[in-house]
Amino acid sequence: MERRDFLMALSSVCGTACLAKERGAQGRYFSLAKDGDRWWLMDTNGLKFFSIGKNHIDPASLRYRESGDLWQRKYGNSVERWLKEKVRPDLESWGFNSIGWNQDMASNGATNHRQSRLFTYEEYQWLGMPYAPMLPFADFHHWDAEHRQPDFFAPEFEDWCDYVGREYVAPFANDPKLIGYFYVDCPTWVHTHPHCRWRGPLFDYKKLASQAGREELNALATKYYKTLYDAIRRYDSNHLILGDRYEGKGRMAIEVLQAASAYVDAISFQHFGTPEQIIHDLNDWADKTGKPVLLADSYSGSASMFSAIPNCIGYHACGSYLQNHIRGGALLDRSENPIGDAVDKVTDTNQRIKAWVLQAGG
Repeated sequence: MERRDFLMALSSVCGTACLAKERGAQGRYFSLAKDGDRWWLMDTNGLKFFSIGKNHIDPASLRYRESGDLWQRKYGNSVERWLKEKVRPDLESWGFNSIGWNQDMASNGATNHRQSRLFTYEEYQWLGMPYAPMLPFADFHHWDAEHRQPDFFAPEFEDWCDYVGREYVAPFANDPKLIGYFYVDCPTWVHTHPHCRWRGPLFDYKKLASQAGREELNALATKYYKTLYDAIRRYDSNHLILGDRYEGKGRMAIEVLQAASAYVDAISFQHFGTPEQIIHDLNDWADKTGKPVLLADSYSGSASMFSAIPNCIGYHACGSYLQNHIRGGALLDRSENPIGDAVDKVTDTNQRIKAWVLQAGG
């Protein structure tokens, strides 16, 4: 069999709901199950599922002036047509089986770092793939240059979280394609970033040298995660909670991870280290929390890497779907042409991961 024919056959086997049967009863929503020493996502057919997600999908790049009339001519100013006719076929042909964090970088500076808008419920339906949306509960991302620190004990924080539940959770509550919810991207619990150094971390890590300081951070994190959990569960008792997307190369506080583990189903990380660093860190955090882990934003992904992380349930690839002026790395340029060999490389990586999943999940 030619290599191309093998990859096409493998893709048809895996698709968006791949692998061997794990349980008799079919669930209506994504869930988690452990088989031996390995955690798996389980899809709505009771099949093992390893999320191979694409992050950063935004149509605004097609509306640059240098793109001419492409957006109007090809898609009739319709996001629905773009998602159905272009995005989904591309992602599936490249070996992706899910959508991660859809927002893409729109500005990037010391005083203003903004992401594009969140997808709506209708847009996820048009895409028709499993997905994991982010919920805008709080703004202490490490790239956020503008917001002051939130007060988790203030009544207005609970009011806002309940609004997020009504606006961003309730419409999704019965969708079987939804995998689970993310929170903050790279929360600055005890670390900072040049963009947010003016406000400092949420909690002074030096206080962790004392038992009183560790207890204080645990109480703060517990309040935060419980408030968010309650806000979700008031409107959706069906879906997984994937929590904050921690910065893997930033300072980490085990008190935060332990507090989160009582209110999330998996621990998620952004990690741009070497494969060896990612393997070590994700295994270490999984051991400390007793939870499965998700590599929610990374440039590194390989079958050999994930075979060495038995608690890993997915890999979501960083880099833009469409190139914009702010973020250089992308798969397609602003005229929808492949950039170099990026598409070929990501397709090969994804298919190798699928082959490993097919073997490991069988």
